[in-house]
Amino acid sequence: MGTTVFARGALLLVSGIVILLSSPPVRADEPDLSLPQAIEYSLHNNGGLKALREEKGLRDAGTVKAGLLPNPTLDFEAGTGALTGSTNENSLAIGVSQEFFLAGKRDKRRSIAELELDIYRWQLADRERLLREEVQTVFYDAVLARERLALADRSIALNRQLFEVAKERLAAGDIPELEMNLVKVELARSEGTRIETARAGLQSRARLWTLMGVPPNSQPAPAGKLDPETPMTRSLVDLKQLAGANRPDLKALVSEKDRGDADILLAEAESIPNLTAGLVLRRDATSMEIGGVDGKETAYTVGVRLSLPIAVFDRNQAGIQEARARKSSSETRLTAAVRTVEREVETAYALYQNATSVLALYKADIIPQLEENLKLTQEAYRLGEVSILSVIQEQKKFFEVSDGYLTALHARQTALVKLEAAVATDINGGAQ
Repeated sequence: MGTTVFARGALLLVSGIVILLSSPPVRADEPDLSLPQAIEYSLHNNGGLKALREEKGLRDAGTVKAGLLPNPTLDFEAGTGALTGSTNENSLAIGVSQEFFLAGKRDKRRSIAELELDIYRWQLADRERLLREEVQTVFYDAVLARERLALADRSIALNRQLFEVAKERLAAGDIPELEMNLVKVELARSEGTRIETARAGLQSRARLWTLMGVPPNSQPAPAGKLDPETPMTRSLVDLKQLAGANRPDLKALVSEKDRGDADILLAEAESIPNLTAGLVLRRDATSMEIGGVDGKETAYTVGVRLSLPIAVFDRNQAGIQEARARKSSSETRLTAAVRTVEREVETAYALYQNATSVLALYKADIIPQLEENLKLTQEAYRLGEVSILSVIQEQKKFFEVSDGYLTALHARQTALVKLEAAVATDINGGAQ
Protein backbone atom coordinates (compact mmCIF):
# COMPACT_ATOMS: atom_id res chain seq x y z
CA MET A 1 0.00 0.00 0.00
CA GLY A 2 2.81 2.43 0.89
CA THR A 3 4.61 1.68 -2.33
CA THR A 4 1.44 2.39 -4.31
CA VAL A 5 0.88 5.71 -2.55
CA PHE A 6 4.48 6.71 -3.11
CA ALA A 7 4.23 5.78 -6.79
CA ARG A 8 1.09 7.82 -7.24
CA GLY A 9 2.63 10.80 -5.46
CA ALA A 10 5.72 10.59 -7.65
CA LEU A 11 3.50 10.31 -10.69
CA LEU A 12 1.60 13.48 -9.77
CA LEU A 13 4.88 15.31 -9.18
CA VAL A 14 6.26 14.22 -12.53
CA SER A 15 3.01 15.18 -14.25
CA GLY A 16 3.12 18.67 -12.75
CA ILE A 17 6.71 19.15 -13.87
CA VAL A 18 5.91 17.89 -17.36
CA ILE A 19 2.95 20.26 -17.71
CA LEU A 20 5.10 23.20 -16.66
CA LEU A 21 7.87 22.23 -19.05
CA SER A 22 5.49 21.67 -21.94
CA SER A 23 3.82 25.07 -21.62
CA PRO A 24 4.69 27.37 -24.54
CA PRO A 25 7.43 29.83 -23.62
CA VAL A 26 6.49 33.49 -23.41
CA ARG A 27 8.85 35.78 -25.26
CA ALA A 28 9.49 38.99 -23.40
CA ASP A 29 10.32 40.86 -26.61
CA GLU A 30 6.85 40.28 -28.11
CA PRO A 31 4.36 42.90 -26.86
CA ASP A 32 0.77 41.82 -26.42
CA LEU A 33 -1.61 43.10 -29.08
CA SER A 34 -5.29 43.62 -28.35
CA LEU A 35 -7.93 43.61 -31.08
CA PRO A 36 -8.69 47.37 -30.86
CA GLN A 37 -4.97 48.08 -31.14
CA ALA A 38 -4.68 45.83 -34.19
CA ILE A 39 -7.62 47.56 -35.89
CA GLU A 40 -6.35 51.05 -35.10
CA TYR A 41 -2.83 50.26 -36.27
CA SER A 42 -4.14 48.71 -39.48
CA LEU A 43 -6.30 51.72 -40.32
CA HIS A 44 -3.23 53.95 -40.08
CA ASN A 45 -0.54 51.72 -41.60
CA ASN A 46 -2.12 49.34 -44.10
CA GLY A 47 -0.36 49.91 -47.43
CA GLY A 48 -3.39 49.65 -49.69
CA LEU A 49 -5.45 51.96 -47.50
CA LYS A 50 -2.66 54.53 -47.33
CA ALA A 51 -2.37 54.49 -51.13
CA LEU A 52 -6.13 55.02 -51.45
CA ARG A 53 -5.97 57.97 -49.06
CA GLU A 54 -3.32 59.56 -51.25
CA GLU A 55 -5.83 59.59 -54.11
CA LYS A 56 -7.73 62.35 -52.34
CA GLY A 57 -5.34 64.76 -54.02
CA LEU A 58 -6.77 63.72 -57.38
CA ARG A 59 -10.29 64.62 -56.27
CA ASP A 60 -9.12 67.90 -54.76
CA ALA A 61 -7.42 68.73 -58.05
CA GLY A 62 -10.65 67.96 -59.88
CA THR A 63 -12.54 70.38 -57.63
CA VAL A 64 -9.98 73.10 -58.32
CA LYS A 65 -10.07 72.44 -62.04
CA ALA A 66 -13.87 72.61 -62.17
CA GLY A 67 -13.83 76.15 -60.76
CA LEU A 68 -11.26 77.59 -63.15
CA LEU A 69 -12.08 79.81 -66.12
CA PRO A 70 -10.45 79.18 -69.50
CA ASN A 71 -7.24 81.10 -70.09
CA PRO A 72 -7.59 84.31 -72.10
CA THR A 73 -6.31 84.33 -75.67
CA LEU A 74 -3.83 86.92 -76.94
CA ASP A 75 -4.25 87.76 -80.66
CA PHE A 76 -1.65 89.57 -82.75
CA GLU A 77 -2.05 90.58 -86.40
CA ALA A 78 0.29 92.53 -88.73
CA GLY A 79 -0.17 93.46 -92.38
CA THR A 80 1.94 95.21 -95.04
CA GLY A 81 1.32 96.47 -98.57
CA ALA A 82 4.90 95.88 -99.72
CA LEU A 83 3.93 92.80 -101.68
CA THR A 84 1.16 94.61 -103.54
CA GLY A 85 3.10 97.72 -104.40
CA SER A 86 1.81 99.83 -101.51
CA THR A 87 4.98 100.07 -99.52
CA ASN A 88 3.76 102.83 -97.24
CA GLU A 89 0.64 101.01 -96.17
CA ASN A 90 0.65 98.66 -93.14
CA SER A 91 -1.53 97.59 -90.26
CA LEU A 92 -1.00 96.26 -86.77
CA ALA A 93 -3.60 94.81 -84.40
CA ILE A 94 -3.40 93.29 -80.93
CA GLY A 95 -6.30 91.86 -78.98
CA VAL A 96 -7.30 89.85 -75.94
CA SER A 97 -10.28 87.50 -75.91
CA GLN A 98 -11.90 85.55 -73.09
CA GLU A 99 -14.38 82.68 -73.22
CA PHE A 100 -17.29 82.95 -70.76
CA PHE A 101 -19.39 80.01 -69.62
CA LEU A 102 -23.11 80.47 -70.05
CA ALA A 103 -26.04 78.65 -68.39
CA GLY A 104 -24.12 78.21 -65.10
CA LYS A 105 -21.74 75.57 -66.47
CA ARG A 106 -18.99 76.50 -64.02
CA ASP A 107 -21.19 76.02 -60.93
CA LYS A 108 -22.56 72.77 -62.33
CA ARG A 109 -19.05 71.42 -62.87
CA ARG A 110 -18.10 72.34 -59.34
CA SER A 111 -21.17 70.51 -58.04
CA ILE A 112 -20.11 67.38 -59.93
CA ALA A 113 -16.56 67.65 -58.57
CA GLU A 114 -17.90 67.92 -55.01
CA LEU A 115 -20.06 64.85 -55.57
CA GLU A 116 -16.99 63.01 -56.89
CA LEU A 117 -15.23 63.89 -53.65
CA ASP A 118 -18.19 62.59 -51.65
CA ILE A 119 -18.12 59.32 -53.60
CA TYR A 120 -14.41 58.98 -52.89
CA ARG A 121 -14.94 59.58 -49.16
CA TRP A 122 -17.61 56.87 -48.98
CA GLN A 123 -15.46 54.47 -50.99
CA LEU A 124 -12.59 55.09 -48.57
CA ALA A 125 -14.91 54.46 -45.62
CA ASP A 126 -16.07 51.22 -47.24
CA ARG A 127 -12.48 50.11 -47.74
CA GLU A 128 -11.86 50.78 -44.05
CA ARG A 129 -14.94 48.70 -43.22
CA LEU A 130 -13.67 45.76 -45.25
CA LEU A 131 -10.17 46.07 -43.79
CA ARG A 132 -11.61 46.13 -40.27
CA GLU A 133 -13.52 42.94 -41.02
CA GLU A 134 -10.46 41.23 -42.48
CA VAL A 135 -8.21 42.24 -39.58
CA GLN A 136 -10.71 40.99 -37.00
CA THR A 137 -11.14 37.68 -38.82
CA VAL A 138 -7.40 37.09 -39.12
CA PHE A 139 -6.91 38.21 -35.51
CA TYR A 140 -9.36 35.56 -34.33
CA ASP A 141 -7.66 33.03 -36.62
CA ALA A 142 -4.43 33.75 -34.77
CA VAL A 143 -6.16 33.49 -31.39
CA LEU A 144 -7.69 30.16 -32.47
CA ALA A 145 -4.25 28.89 -33.46
CA ARG A 146 -2.88 29.98 -30.07
CA GLU A 147 -5.68 28.16 -28.22
CA ARG A 148 -5.15 25.06 -30.35
CA LEU A 149 -1.45 25.21 -29.53
CA ALA A 150 -2.29 25.26 -25.81
CA LEU A 151 -4.62 22.32 -26.37
CA ALA A 152 -1.83 20.45 -28.18
CA ASP A 153 0.49 21.14 -25.26
CA ARG A 154 -2.11 19.71 -22.90
CA SER A 155 -2.43 16.64 -25.11
CA ILE A 156 1.33 16.15 -24.98
CA ALA A 157 1.32 16.57 -21.19
CA LEU A 158 -1.44 13.99 -20.74
CA ASN A 159 0.27 11.54 -23.10
CA ARG A 160 3.53 11.94 -21.22
CA GLN A 161 1.68 11.40 -17.99
CA LEU A 162 0.11 8.27 -19.48
CA PHE A 163 3.56 7.20 -20.64
CA GLU A 164 4.94 7.44 -17.09
CA VAL A 165 2.05 5.40 -15.72
CA ALA A 166 2.45 2.77 -18.44
CA LYS A 167 6.18 2.59 -17.83
CA GLU A 168 5.62 1.90 -14.13
CA ARG A 169 3.01 -0.74 -14.88
CA LEU A 170 5.28 -2.35 -17.47
CA ALA A 171 8.09 -2.50 -14.93
CA ALA A 172 5.69 -4.10 -12.48
CA GLY A 173 4.63 -6.66 -15.11
CA ASP A 174 1.02 -5.49 -15.17
CA ILE A 175 0.88 -4.72 -18.93
CA PRO A 176 2.54 -6.12 -22.06
CA GLU A 177 5.12 -4.14 -24.01
CA LEU A 178 2.58 -3.60 -26.78
CA GLU A 179 0.63 -1.20 -24.58
CA MET A 180 3.81 0.79 -23.97
CA ASN A 181 4.38 1.02 -27.73
CA LEU A 182 0.83 2.29 -28.26
CA VAL A 183 1.45 5.04 -25.73
CA LYS A 184 4.70 5.99 -27.48
CA VAL A 185 2.90 6.24 -30.82
CA GLU A 186 0.19 8.41 -29.31
CA LEU A 187 2.80 10.69 -27.72
CA ALA A 188 4.65 11.10 -31.02
CA ARG A 189 1.36 11.80 -32.82
CA SER A 190 0.46 14.55 -30.34
CA GLU A 191 3.91 16.12 -30.74
CA GLY A 192 3.47 16.09 -34.54
CA THR A 193 0.07 17.72 -34.16
CA ARG A 194 1.66 20.49 -32.11
CA ILE A 195 4.19 21.18 -34.85
CA GLU A 196 1.42 21.53 -37.44
CA THR A 197 -0.59 23.74 -35.11
CA ALA A 198 2.40 26.00 -34.48
CA ARG A 199 2.94 26.34 -38.25
CA ALA A 200 -0.71 27.34 -38.78
CA GLY A 201 -0.41 29.89 -35.98
CA LEU A 202 2.68 31.43 -37.55
CA GLN A 203 0.86 31.77 -40.88
CA SER A 204 -2.10 33.48 -39.21
CA ARG A 205 0.13 35.92 -37.35
CA ALA A 206 2.12 36.67 -40.50
CA ARG A 207 -1.11 37.44 -42.35
CA LEU A 208 -2.18 39.73 -39.51
CA TRP A 209 1.17 41.55 -39.51
CA THR A 210 0.87 42.07 -43.27
CA LEU A 211 -2.61 43.57 -42.95
CA MET A 212 -1.44 45.80 -40.13
CA GLY A 213 1.61 46.97 -42.03
CA VAL A 214 3.98 46.36 -39.12
CA PRO A 215 7.72 46.61 -39.84
CA PRO A 216 9.62 43.32 -40.40
CA ASN A 217 11.41 43.52 -37.04
CA SER A 218 8.13 43.78 -35.07
CA GLN A 219 6.08 40.69 -34.24
CA PRO A 220 3.32 41.58 -31.75
CA ALA A 221 1.44 38.62 -30.33
CA PRO A 222 -2.39 38.71 -30.40
CA ALA A 223 -3.72 38.76 -26.84
CA GLY A 224 -7.45 38.17 -27.00
CA LYS A 225 -10.00 35.47 -26.36
CA LEU A 226 -12.63 33.76 -28.41
CA ASP A 227 -15.48 34.06 -25.92
CA PRO A 228 -17.01 37.59 -25.99
CA GLU A 229 -18.35 39.07 -22.77
CA THR A 230 -21.31 40.96 -24.26
CA PRO A 231 -23.88 39.06 -26.35
CA MET A 232 -25.62 40.49 -29.40
CA THR A 233 -29.22 41.46 -28.59
CA ARG A 234 -30.42 43.38 -31.66
CA SER A 235 -33.20 42.01 -33.84
CA LEU A 236 -32.89 41.31 -37.56
CA VAL A 237 -35.15 44.27 -38.38
CA ASP A 238 -32.93 46.63 -36.39
CA LEU A 239 -29.83 45.27 -38.10
CA LYS A 240 -31.30 45.82 -41.57
CA GLN A 241 -32.17 49.40 -40.66
CA LEU A 242 -28.64 49.96 -39.35
CA ALA A 243 -27.18 48.58 -42.56
CA GLY A 244 -29.35 50.84 -44.71
CA ALA A 245 -28.32 53.86 -42.67
CA ASN A 246 -24.62 53.12 -42.17
CA ARG A 247 -23.25 51.11 -45.10
CA PRO A 248 -20.73 53.39 -46.86
CA ASP A 249 -20.98 51.48 -50.14
CA LEU A 250 -24.70 52.28 -50.27
CA LYS A 251 -23.97 55.92 -49.52
CA ALA A 252 -21.40 55.97 -52.31
CA LEU A 253 -24.05 54.68 -54.74
CA VAL A 254 -26.50 57.33 -53.54
CA SER A 255 -23.87 59.97 -54.28
CA GLU A 256 -23.34 58.40 -57.71
CA LYS A 257 -27.07 58.71 -58.39
CA ASP A 258 -26.94 62.37 -57.34
CA ARG A 259 -23.99 62.86 -59.64
CA GLY A 260 -26.09 61.40 -62.45
CA ASP A 261 -28.66 64.16 -61.90
CA ALA A 262 -25.87 66.73 -61.91
CA ASP A 263 -24.41 65.21 -65.10
CA ILE A 264 -27.74 65.64 -66.86
CA LEU A 265 -28.00 69.28 -65.80
CA LEU A 266 -24.47 69.95 -67.04
CA ALA A 267 -25.07 68.11 -70.31
CA GLU A 268 -28.21 70.18 -70.94
CA ALA A 269 -26.26 73.34 -70.15
CA GLU A 270 -23.53 72.26 -72.56
CA SER A 271 -26.09 72.50 -75.38
CA ILE A 272 -25.82 76.28 -75.00
CA PRO A 273 -22.56 77.51 -76.61
CA ASN A 274 -20.10 79.65 -74.70
CA LEU A 275 -19.60 83.31 -75.45
CA THR A 276 -16.18 84.60 -76.42
CA ALA A 277 -15.58 88.34 -75.99
CA GLY A 278 -12.49 90.19 -77.10
CA LEU A 279 -10.96 93.67 -77.11
CA VAL A 280 -8.89 94.72 -80.15
CA LEU A 281 -6.53 97.68 -80.60
CA ARG A 282 -5.69 98.38 -84.26
CA ARG A 283 -3.28 100.81 -85.96
CA ASP A 284 -3.65 101.38 -89.73
CA ALA A 285 -1.08 103.37 -91.70
CA THR A 286 -2.09 104.54 -95.22
CA SER A 287 -0.61 106.89 -97.83
CA MET A 288 -2.00 108.73 -100.83
CA GLU A 289 -0.57 111.05 -103.48
CA ILE A 290 -2.24 114.45 -103.99
CA GLY A 291 -0.73 116.84 -106.54
CA GLY A 292 2.50 114.92 -106.64
CA VAL A 293 2.83 115.04 -102.90
CA ASP A 294 2.67 111.84 -100.82
CA GLY A 295 0.55 112.10 -97.72
CA LYS A 296 0.56 109.63 -94.83
CA GLU A 297 -2.23 108.97 -92.37
CA THR A 298 -2.26 106.80 -89.26
CA ALA A 299 -5.53 105.77 -87.63
CA TYR A 300 -6.03 104.03 -84.25
CA THR A 301 -9.18 102.10 -83.50
CA VAL A 302 -10.44 100.14 -80.55
CA GLY A 303 -12.92 97.35 -81.23
CA VAL A 304 -14.97 94.77 -79.38
CA ARG A 305 -15.31 91.29 -80.79
CA LEU A 306 -18.07 88.85 -79.77
CA SER A 307 -18.17 85.23 -80.89
CA LEU A 308 -20.98 82.77 -80.25
CA PRO A 309 -21.32 79.41 -82.06
CA ILE A 310 -24.72 78.73 -83.56
CA ALA A 311 -26.15 75.49 -82.15
CA VAL A 312 -27.67 74.14 -85.34
CA PHE A 313 -26.27 70.62 -85.75
CA ASP A 314 -24.68 69.80 -82.39
CA ARG A 315 -26.83 70.59 -79.38
CA ASN A 316 -24.96 68.05 -77.20
CA GLN A 317 -27.58 65.39 -77.83
CA ALA A 318 -24.99 62.63 -77.32
CA GLY A 319 -23.79 64.11 -74.03
CA ILE A 320 -27.35 64.34 -72.67
CA GLN A 321 -28.08 60.77 -73.70
CA GLU A 322 -24.86 59.55 -72.10
CA ALA A 323 -25.61 61.37 -68.84
CA ARG A 324 -29.10 59.89 -68.68
CA ALA A 325 -27.74 56.40 -69.31
CA ARG A 326 -25.21 56.81 -66.48
CA LYS A 327 -27.92 57.96 -64.11
CA SER A 328 -30.15 55.02 -65.03
CA SER A 329 -27.23 52.65 -64.47
CA SER A 330 -26.45 54.13 -61.05
CA GLU A 331 -30.10 53.84 -59.99
CA THR A 332 -30.18 50.18 -61.02
CA ARG A 333 -26.94 49.43 -59.17
CA LEU A 334 -28.25 51.18 -56.05
CA THR A 335 -31.46 49.15 -56.08
CA ALA A 336 -29.52 45.90 -56.54
CA ALA A 337 -27.03 46.86 -53.82
CA VAL A 338 -29.81 47.50 -51.29
CA ARG A 339 -31.21 44.02 -51.89
CA THR A 340 -27.71 42.51 -51.70
CA VAL A 341 -27.00 44.23 -48.39
CA GLU A 342 -30.26 42.96 -46.93
CA ARG A 343 -29.34 39.42 -47.96
CA GLU A 344 -25.88 39.83 -46.46
CA VAL A 345 -27.39 40.91 -43.15
CA GLU A 346 -29.89 38.03 -43.17
CA THR A 347 -27.17 35.48 -43.94
CA ALA A 348 -24.74 36.86 -41.35
CA TYR A 349 -27.50 36.96 -38.73
CA ALA A 350 -28.47 33.34 -39.46
CA LEU A 351 -24.83 32.22 -39.27
CA TYR A 352 -24.42 33.99 -35.94
CA GLN A 353 -27.57 32.43 -34.48
CA ASN A 354 -26.49 28.99 -35.71
CA ALA A 355 -22.99 29.36 -34.27
CA THR A 356 -24.43 30.55 -30.95
CA SER A 357 -26.73 27.52 -30.75
CA VAL A 358 -23.88 25.09 -31.47
CA LEU A 359 -21.71 26.77 -28.86
CA ALA A 360 -24.48 26.52 -26.26
CA LEU A 361 -24.61 22.76 -26.76
CA TYR A 362 -20.88 22.46 -26.15
CA LYS A 363 -21.02 24.56 -22.99
CA ALA A 364 -24.12 23.02 -21.47
CA ASP A 365 -23.80 19.33 -22.23
CA ILE A 366 -20.66 18.20 -24.04
CA ILE A 367 -17.60 19.78 -22.40
CA PRO A 368 -18.48 19.20 -18.71
CA GLN A 369 -19.33 15.53 -19.30
CA LEU A 370 -16.24 15.00 -21.42
CA GLU A 371 -13.95 16.32 -18.69
CA GLU A 372 -15.52 13.95 -16.18
CA ASN A 373 -15.27 10.95 -18.51
CA LEU A 374 -11.57 11.59 -19.13
CA LYS A 375 -10.76 11.80 -15.43
CA LEU A 376 -12.67 8.60 -14.66
CA THR A 377 -11.00 6.69 -17.49
CA GLN A 378 -7.50 7.82 -16.46
CA GLU A 379 -8.09 6.85 -12.86
CA ALA A 380 -9.52 3.49 -13.93
CA TYR A 381 -6.39 2.75 -15.95
CA ARG A 382 -4.15 3.60 -13.00
CA LEU A 383 -6.09 1.07 -10.98
CA GLY A 384 -5.85 -1.51 -13.78
CA GLU A 385 -9.59 -1.60 -14.43
CA VAL A 386 -9.48 -0.69 -18.13
CA SER A 387 -7.04 -1.23 -21.00
CA ILE A 388 -4.74 1.35 -22.51
CA LEU A 389 -6.90 1.47 -25.64
CA SER A 390 -9.80 2.81 -23.60
CA VAL A 391 -7.64 5.63 -22.27
CA ILE A 392 -6.25 6.48 -25.71
CA GLN A 393 -9.71 6.52 -27.26
CA GLU A 394 -11.09 8.70 -24.47
CA GLN A 395 -8.19 11.15 -24.78
CA LYS A 396 -8.63 11.31 -28.56
CA LYS A 397 -12.32 11.97 -28.10
CA PHE A 398 -11.58 14.64 -25.50
CA PHE A 399 -9.16 16.55 -27.68
CA GLU A 400 -11.25 16.18 -30.82
CA VAL A 401 -14.30 17.56 -29.05
CA SER A 402 -12.21 20.27 -27.36
CA ASP A 403 -10.91 21.29 -30.77
CA GLY A 404 -14.51 21.32 -32.00
CA TYR A 405 -15.41 23.58 -29.09
CA LEU A 406 -12.62 26.01 -30.04
CA THR A 407 -13.84 25.88 -33.63
CA ALA A 408 -17.37 26.71 -32.46
CA LEU A 409 -16.06 29.66 -30.43
CA HIS A 410 -14.13 30.87 -33.46
CA ALA A 411 -17.16 30.39 -35.73
CA ARG A 412 -19.33 32.48 -33.39
CA GLN A 413 -16.75 35.26 -33.24
CA THR A 414 -16.17 35.38 -36.99
CA ALA A 415 -19.94 35.29 -37.56
CA LEU A 416 -20.28 38.31 -35.27
CA VAL A 417 -17.49 40.06 -37.18
CA LYS A 418 -19.24 39.37 -40.48
CA LEU A 419 -22.54 40.60 -39.06
CA GLU A 420 -20.96 43.82 -37.80
CA ALA A 421 -19.32 44.35 -41.18
CA ALA A 422 -22.64 43.71 -42.95
CA VAL A 423 -24.38 46.43 -40.93
CA ALA A 424 -21.26 48.65 -40.75
CA THR A 425 -21.92 48.97 -37.03
CA ASP A 426 -20.27 47.90 -33.82
CA ILE A 427 -23.15 45.85 -32.40
CA ASN A 428 -22.42 47.03 -28.88
CA GLY A 429 -21.27 50.50 -29.89
CA GLY A 430 -21.72 52.89 -32.78
CA ALA A 431 -21.22 53.05 -36.51
CA GLN A 432 -17.89 51.83 -37.85
